[in-house]
Amino acid sequence: MTTETPTVYRLAPAVAARLLGVVLVLVAVLILVCTLTIAVLDLHTVFLLVPVALTVVVLAANFWAWREKGWVARFTAEGYRIQWVRGVGTASGRWKDVEDAVTTTVADAPVVVLRLRDGRTTTIPVEMLAIDRESFVREVQQHLQRGHGLTKF
Repeated sequence: MTTETPTVYRLAPAVAARLLGVVLVLVAVLILVCTLTIAVLDLHTVFLLVPVALTVVVLAANFWAWREKGWVARFTAEGYRIQWVRGVGTASGRWKDVEDAVTTTVADAPVVVLRLRDGRTTTIPVEMLAIDRESFVREVQQHLQRGHGLTKF
């Protein structure tokens, strides 16, 4: 057991902004539907406080979720874990099980592919991460070397 703190790679600001934009559009549609319903049914405008309160709750929940679970990749001395990525393949594994790491492109997007000894793969889209592509590749290499017990001369 090591005392090394995990390395965490969070969502890129552009990806987080797109997700927040989707949430805001959905909330705006909810408020619009509620406003039209209140106008058609001739209800008191106090009923509009319900979608507004719901909006505050949804935004607070999104803030908490992205703050606590807004990471995409987490590397420890023993292994890695990937979340929020569709088509990741193997979402977690040990460094000792990784045969090698390669960079490639999938759908015109740069990715790092961790190839495991048993033939499975883990695909990490680098553009989703809030880190420079080259820096991320270097850090993956360092974690992989340490996980295999290799040291630099």
